[in-house]
Amino acid sequence: MAAEESTGTELLLRSFERRFLAARALRSFPWQSLEAKLRDSSDSELLRDILQKTVKHPLCVKHPPSVKYAWCFLSGLIKKPSGGSVTLSESTAIISHGTTGLVTWDAALYLAEWAIKNPAAFTHRTVLELGSGAGLTGLAICKMCHPRAYIFSDCHSQVLEQLRGNILLNGLSLEADITANSDSPRVTVAQLDWDVATVPQLSAFQPDVVIAADVLYCPEAIVSLVGVLQRLAACCEHHRAPEVYVAFTVRNPETCQLFTTELGRAGIRWEVEPCHDQKLFPYEEHLEMAILKLTL
Repeated sequence: MAAEESTGTELLLRSFERRFLAARALRSFPWQSLEAKLRDSSDSELLRDILQKTVKHPLCVKHPPSVKYAWCFLSGLIKKPSGGSVTLSESTAIISHGTTGLVTWDAALYLAEWAIKNPAAFTHRTVLELGSGAGLTGLAICKMCHPRAYIFSDCHSQVLEQLRGNILLNGLSLEADITANSDSPRVTVAQLDWDVATVPQLSAFQPDVVIAADVLYCPEAIVSLVGVLQRLAACCEHHRAPEVYVAFTVRNPETCQLFTTELGRAGIRWEVEPCHDQKLFPYEEHLEMAILKLTL
């Protein structure tokens, strides 16, 4: 049976590879076979193997397909662990309803790539995301990194409404849904204002990992972020402090310097995660992005 399963996996990988290299219509890909394989197998490496045979194939690295084709393929692939074809709802405006959280920013893509390459950082753990925005990073982690629980959070009501919609569109259940798939993480959406969040409120989350992406957009946001991280640290007197990863695009060196300065004042140590080569999503090649691992 093991030999038959291995042969079936090889045929599936070869089918994805041939179709992707030939830029065939996405509807021609064996999506149903992939979904069946994911349902019947605990092989968490399958999706990563498909990535290596498609967007990470040496030919595609040297001669990339169109951004639109790669994006549509990846959008379809990332949704397959729970089955069904869905979409990510976003605003077409950078700023809408007084917030920037209705679109996906580049560092969110960068952090999602890092997470897919480092699933052990999230597997069977409780993850709290600060400033989830449209939710792409969290959805990628829920789909491909198998967390025990995932808490999306933001402060803007319009963002929270969109977040809930995107979570449901991706086949995940919210809160204590008795129909939830036991193989899926326990997903919640929390309204969290960094300036007023209390230690008891943060303690209730009990996160093992805290992440944030593209939230260093102004000095006020940086001070608020460091403040909420300090309060998270205060929750950890009787248990281990969570690991914290903050991803950002280096648009203004002074902003990045302010963040590390504020971290130092708060007694929060930091180190830069090595740059990864897991280029899966289409974003500007010239952008400088980084992920800091913080020690609370």
